[in-house]
Amino acid sequence: MPELPASYEDVAWFAAQTESIVRNVERLIRGKRGVVQLAVTCLAAEGHLLINDVPGVGKTSLAKAIAGSIHGGAMRRIQCTPDLLPTDITGVSIWNEQTNLFEFRPGPAFANVLLADEVNRASPKTQSALLEVMEERQVTIDGQTHPVPRPFLVIATQNPVEHGGTYDLPEAQIDRFMARLEMGFPDRDAEVDMVLSRASGHSVQDLRPVITAADVWRMITIARRVHLERPVVEYIIEIARATRPRSESRLGVSPELRLGVSPRGCLALASAAQAYAATDGRTFVTPDDVKALAPYVLGHRLLLRPEAELNGATAESILGRILASARVP
Repeated sequence: MPELPASYEDVAWFAAQTESIVRNVERLIRGKRGVVQLAVTCLAAEGHLLINDVPGVGKTSLAKAIAGSIHGGAMRRIQCTPDLLPTDITGVSIWNEQTNLFEFRPGPAFANVLLADEVNRASPKTQSALLEVMEERQVTIDGQTHPVPRPFLVIATQNPVEHGGTYDLPEAQIDRFMARLEMGFPDRDAEVDMVLSRASGHSVQDLRPVITAADVWRMITIARRVHLERPVVEYIIEIARATRPRSESRLGVSPELRLGVSPRGCLALASAAQAYAATDGRTFVTPDDVKALAPYVLGHRLLLRPEAELNGATAESILGRILASARVP
């Protein structure tokens, strides 16, 4: 039986919960309301979030503040280092001498929010341990499949300017992140407020939960029922096809790209747009929702040709041209 469309009462409650989380996080993260709203949109779409920026701008604080705003949900943190093992994330089977059986000891992945700090410092073998759990919400150990709790969200941070002791994330893993955000530096007044707040002793530990894990799951189910018209879906597909080499897109294909948006990226953009519309109290998705989210949901999925990068092209500039030429329904 198909689910009923989201009602106005549903999305009004959804928008109120979103505002509650945003206000709570803003007690710590000043002057970044747009970034915080996008992070909460990922949470409500049950999508994973990659925060990519220079050291010291609040990447980890944002992730911890979002997790700290949820009551009754398990939050686990892994500090990624080169010696981190896959079993340090997923868990391990241990022999029990009393029962003569192997017992599964779950790792940090068995949480509602998993914070992977400095994820690009983990070895490729360890990074691969996240592939299954991010896509399928389960881990397989010794042939046994173990589902993780729902909702399940991975928030990963990485430093793009330091390369010593780091490993580039493979495309397969990058594609599993719904969105990639950059914090950026705060404006002058926000930075002054931040320093004064820290001088007064305010920290992540001072934040109190404002929403339960059950409420987050309700937000996810409401977002899935936000109406998505076929013309809007076709708009998403046309944008994605214009990034794919050898694709027969009406917009043409950018010769600067050697890897475009995957079907998973289309699904991610549609889901994010539904949650984004609900945060605005609407029961339907508009093309403006798609255009607002496309740089964050699609940008990290594009792989440029080396000569295009040398000429100064960026994923954002290419996406901008595609969005400008795509016919809006």
